[in-house]
Amino acid sequence: MADNTDVKEPSSFKNFIAGGVGGACVVIVGHPLDTIKVRLQTQPTPKPGDPPLFKGTFDCAARTVRNEGFRGLYRGMLAPLLGVTPMFAVCFFGYGIGKKMQQNKPTDHLTILQHCNAGMVAGVFTTFIMTPGERVKCLLQIQQSQKSEAKYTGSIDCAKKLLREGGIRSLYRGTMATFLRDIPGSAAYFGTYEGLLRTLTPANKSRDQLSPIPILFAGGMAGVNNWIIAIGPDVLKSRFQIAPDGKYNGIRDVYKELMRTEGISAFSKGFGPAMIRAFPANAACFLGFEVSVRVLNWLLPNM
Repeated sequence: MADNTDVKEPSSFKNFIAGGVGGACVVIVGHPLDTIKVRLQTQPTPKPGDPPLFKGTFDCAARTVRNEGFRGLYRGMLAPLLGVTPMFAVCFFGYGIGKKMQQNKPTDHLTILQHCNAGMVAGVFTTFIMTPGERVKCLLQIQQSQKSEAKYTGSIDCAKKLLREGGIRSLYRGTMATFLRDIPGSAAYFGTYEGLLRTLTPANKSRDQLSPIPILFAGGMAGVNNWIIAIGPDVLKSRFQIAPDGKYNGIRDVYKELMRTEGISAFSKGFGPAMIRAFPANAACFLGFEVSVRVLNWLLPNM
């Protein structure tokens, strides 16, 4: 296992650019399963004796493709692509800031706990960008599975109508639930990646010399651990963001209704597709990030 004590951390600029590349990789690889996750989380509660709208992950995927084609799995992707790419740029930028807050000099070696702390800082940074994109994405993802006429023609149309109908507060509905999801989730995300990458780096190598395999594995497991922690708050967020105006006073109301009508199992809805998506999407993210950092170090060695 390598120590890498004297490795200088990427600059804030490099973290920002490389994080954006990683974010684009996440969306392209992971959006189909994210669509399935949201549809499972937000399907209506069946009446007594009636079957649920979807039986599970594969049933939801099959019915989506059958009814809407493969394009249905990528419905609403523009919003997260426009939102997640800068969100990951800000996330990795915030992560870099969180690390620098705990360092006296750029080559100071941080513990895994300190990387978790830096991840929590990243979670705070990303929530303000993430929430509007998540709101639009969730509304578009469930719209097609509803029998009523489509209200939104696309991501931009959805954002415009939300602003016109409820102002900026409507667009940012679910901010607190996103905080509850992303702060602990980001701590697990970056802590897992750093811990595994250190373990997988041989003593005679630096992380810059690693092949893609350990990066992909560490990144994938980081995504898995993130979602193990984040899935419960994510259910609250999705339900709150797609609910009609006035149905809930806040996420506490959502929690009470879910516990009353569906029980604790409601908070694991979408766990299957989230787990299936987490590994490849975040493996792609960290590979995109690390490759981008190496390219930027080659192009801008003194920055």
